[in-house]
Amino acid sequence: MLLLFLLQIHTSAHGADILGGRNVTMLMNWGLFFITSNCSGMSTFKTSVFPKSRIATNDVCAVGLQKHHVAAFIEIDVSASKEKIKQYRKNTGKISFTAWLLKVIGVTLKDFEHVAAYLQGKRKAIIFDEINISMVVEKDLNGQKVPIPLMIEKAGERSIESITKQINDAKNQQLSDKDIVLQSKSNRMEHLYYLLPGFIRRAFWKHLTRHPHFAFGKMGNVAVTSIGMVGKANGWFIPISVHPVCFGIGNISKKAVVADDTIVIREMLNMTVLLDHDVVDGAIMARFISKLTENIEKGLAL
Repeated sequence: MLLLFLLQIHTSAHGADILGGRNVTMLMNWGLFFITSNCSGMSTFKTSVFPKSRIATNDVCAVGLQKHHVAAFIEIDVSASKEKIKQYRKNTGKISFTAWLLKVIGVTLKDFEHVAAYLQGKRKAIIFDEINISMVVEKDLNGQKVPIPLMIEKAGERSIESITKQINDAKNQQLSDKDIVLQSKSNRMEHLYYLLPGFIRRAFWKHLTRHPHFAFGKMGNVAVTSIGMVGKANGWFIPISVHPVCFGIGNISKKAVVADDTIVIREMLNMTVLLDHDVVDGAIMARFISKLTENIEKGLAL
């Protein structure tokens, strides 16, 4: 605003030869008066500084928007599964709903391995034997809630208890502002990353996704985000990811549904699934989603 009015005053001064010096003085006085008045009525505000990790999040979003993801919005009846989890906790051991869900995703993807494949070049799909799931846990960092990456390796082969323990340990771990990933101190290259211009940082992520073995080692081949489970908003959200497949876990709410020609109240989970159309066709996508829904509804592995 200040720059705008200074430019107006400067332009008026150049017109003084035609309009006369008096007009210039009046315009300059008016401009200074406006600026002074505007400053005196300025609203109060405060500045919040984002953690450095937010820079990487913005870069991932910028590159992820260029992926050819197909978004599927599904509702899954988890009433029976939640009851099985309750009984499992009572009779076997402590597990979380999220850990069980990761287990089911891992097992189902083993039967549809192309869904989690990386594209290499134009015609090759790199399929890894393991299902490594990248997720985030929320941590307190200097009074701010910061999402920190966590890798669940071999999700389909591990027990639900071990996945639960890894997530809980990550949540309870003390974190300093020098930590970029859990259980690891940020090194010089990671510090350098945040100092680079945006186009170079995004070029790194593009390079990462074009080299499947490098990408798999750094971030796995599946992403899961469960921000929709925070709060009670009933709906779906569309995540942004650079992974071949990404799951956006929404909330669980009670809804009236039709079962055996009868209206009943069931607990329904909202879920969004992003699938990379560059590596998998629509028919395979549909079969995968159908099988995943079936496995979740029947309480697989419980």
